Amino acid sequence: MNHFEIREIPGKGRAMIATKNFASDEVIFEEEPFVSKQFSWNVAYGYAACDHCMRPLETVLENVRRLASDPKVEVPLLEHDPTAAWVGQFTQCPRCKVHYCSEDCRMEAYKRYHREACMGAFRSDDTHPINVLNETWKKMHYPPETGSIMLIVRLMALYKQSPKKEEFLEQLQSFQALIVNREQKIYHKMLGENFEQQMEQLYRAFCNAFAGEEFSLFTTPDAFKTLMGIMGTNSQGIATSVLSQWVTKVSELPLPDADKAQLDTVIDGLYAKVGEFAGEFLNNEGSGLYLLQSKINHSCVPNACSTFPYSNDIVVMKTLVPIQEGDEICISYLDECMLERSRHSRHKVLRENYIFVCQCPKCRAQASDPDVTSDESEDDDEMDDYEEDDDMN
Repeated sequence: MNHFEIREIPGKGRAMIATKNFASDEVIFEEEPFVSKQFSWNVAYGYAACDHCMRPLETVLENVRRLASDPKVEVPLLEHDPTAAWVGQFTQCPRCKVHYCSEDCRMEAYKRYHREACMGAFRSDDTHPINVLNETWKKMHYPPETGSIMLIVRLMALYKQSPKKEEFLEQLQSFQALIVNREQKIYHKMLGENFEQQMEQLYRAFCNAFAGEEFSLFTTPDAFKTLMGIMGTNSQGIATSVLSQWVTKVSELPLPDADKAQLDTVIDGLYAKVGEFAGEFLNNEGSGLYLLQSKINHSCVPNACSTFPYSNDIVVMKTLVPIQEGDEICISYLDECMLERSRHSRHKVLRENYIFVCQCPKCRAQASDPDVTSDESEDDDEMDDYEEDDDMN
């Protein structure tokens, strides 16, 4: 039983409201995605992950050496490698050879979408319309990615294979609330200055890939823009790093203080080496659409957070502080470092990446703070454009 409800708040839109008291660090809900997909560039760079749930298919040693681009890096305490228990279960589609972490994932994928999505021998054919669409996207959206056109491709397979298409369409429509009258900003955020030309290129490639009558609902210009808008405003980054899982496990070992200090030094060194090559997005494997999670608004003083403790695409929403019955449940769309920056800095990132102006308690309390700090500049006209949308957060 869920202990929350989705309500419409006047002047703000939909929100998730607690219907009981929650303690700190309590699970609010767990949710499998409506759809999820690995980032296109992560696939191209060889990040081995389950094609269905995105569980890593690398050992921690393989993961660190790839992310650091250094085959000589060593990792201690490999007996605590979280992937070790799964290696014997890895499997693949017999036709297209995409990999899965288990037979359960392979069968679930086949039951939900892979019967239609399987490309067989065409998976490596650069001229196949799906691959052309993916390459068109990749040339427009270099890493770090915040979404992937392949998420929409998987949606199409889900739709075609769904035995209850009306229910599928109703669920898909529930993601649309945030994109009304905001299309231009959303596409600009995803594709940059030349978004109009790029949207046309993507649209042509999409129509070529899904030319059948069964996809006619999605191949009109407006329908395609809606799909892009859904991806741009609702997709949640999914973190499935085997390295972070290993760090969590070894950090909890009952080691003497001297050994723990030495381990901390090793961990810091590993992250430094990985950071030099892979950068800050080493923990972001892909993105997904979540029916419940997408209903949660942002706050710069969040009382909950999205976690991925199983190192797959199941999101676990947990409280950060006690939440009282009747309180709105909010997460942060910003990382901890950005949350500590000025109101101006936070608003700039939220406008550019999430297309709204935050009106959370912290932002309202800092409303009189300067709009420009010593190391930042502001385009007042751009700010005015976004103030029109300040009820969406």
